[in-house]
Amino acid sequence: MTHPALNTPLTERLGCRYPILQTAMGWVATPQLVAATSNAGAFGFLAGAVIPAERIEAEILKVKALTDKPFGLNLHMFLPGADHMLDMAIRHGLRAVSYSRSPSAALVSKLKAAGLVCIPTVGAVKHAVAAVKMGADMVTVQGGEGGGHTGSVPTSLLVPQVLDAVTVPVVAAGGFKDGRGLVAALAYGAAGVAMGTRFLMTSDSPVPRATLERYITSEITNIIVSTRVDGAPMRMILNEALNRLEKAGPVGRLWQALKSGLAFRRHAGLGLVETFRSALANARANKLSLAETLMAANSPMLIQRSMVEGHPAEGVLPSGQVAGLIRDLPTAAEAVERIIAEAEARLDALTNPRRDAAAAE
Repeated sequence: MTHPALNTPLTERLGCRYPILQTAMGWVATPQLVAATSNAGAFGFLAGAVIPAERIEAEILKVKALTDKPFGLNLHMFLPGADHMLDMAIRHGLRAVSYSRSPSAALVSKLKAAGLVCIPTVGAVKHAVAAVKMGADMVTVQGGEGGGHTGSVPTSLLVPQVLDAVTVPVVAAGGFKDGRGLVAALAYGAAGVAMGTRFLMTSDSPVPRATLERYITSEITNIIVSTRVDGAPMRMILNEALNRLEKAGPVGRLWQALKSGLAFRRHAGLGLVETFRSALANARANKLSLAETLMAANSPMLIQRSMVEGHPAEGVLPSGQVAGLIRDLPTAAEAVERIIAEAEARLDALTNPRRDAAAAE
């Protein structure tokens, strides 16, 4: 029987057994990993940001063929085909939608009217407040320890600030991998935790073994934040590709971004006009310059090189700092079971300190 403290607004709203979200890592959160996560009692998000719009229904159906548990969809609202993808999420009865940039209030209302829970991911208090005003049902708050695009405020400082600023449930992200972290987040007042790197580092992950080896041998001090990939702060494992970008000049980085942008256009099946409109929408939504907009195309294709093609020296390796503490590749189910067992042990120790002391002896 699950400890009562593990039944939270997150489990109630999303219909999962445990208050754990698997984040929608591009190229990593595939139907197989999402289904494995949801079958384990956590809640998985499908990474729609790197799936062409015309393929999203097929990917959703793949998840549904592997699990009867609830799951969600993540996507970038400014990409062409976003409306179609959201319609598919509604049609197939997905439980939630996550996004990093708030859509219009009208779109949030449409999703909520269809029964989907809206869970944006934010990295600052002001963004959390704005998302809730837009209609978000809960917010995932990622601190600086988190992988991929991230901020500079540690999770332990950012989560309490957001909890004081909003009235909706808050999910803590950035630096979580075990039951102790889950209990700590609950103690702050969070409704659960979101984890990416821990699920990436499982045997259910689609990431090739050569790339996974870079993760399980990484050190905390070698997982750094850089703006050289796409102009925004991004936490990654320092490898050969990132070293080259760190040393390259502005012209070299823009040339790399242009090549990546053209490659992503081919992958997504976009025409030149659609590509231009998408870039313009991204620039307007995030107040980016032309150079920054070009750089934004760099990230997905460099990640694909390592995460899909299995060339860790040639692509970038987004990672939370917790990768430096993880040395195994369990199944998603085993990872979740360990986290919950440890969380329940810690919760019991908090309420029965004498029993915990006796066990230690």
